[in-house]
Amino acid sequence: MMLYPPVAELVDKIGSRYQLVNLVARRARDLSAEAEEKQLPLERKAVSAAIDEVYTGKLSLKK
Repeated sequence: MMLYPPVAELVDKIGSRYQLVNLVARRARDLSAEAEEKQLPLERKAVSAAIDEVYTGKLSLKK
């Protein structure tokens, strides 16, 4: 099974696996909380949406 996007590309964008996991988890929690607050169903899983945000460059670490 091949993962898309490749984890290596995501790590390159963020810097380390540890930072990637924390960033994606934090964003996924925010997306879930926002959807629950607005009582809207998520179109897809929050983690998948957060990973796509990292991959497209919409989500990154502040430096």
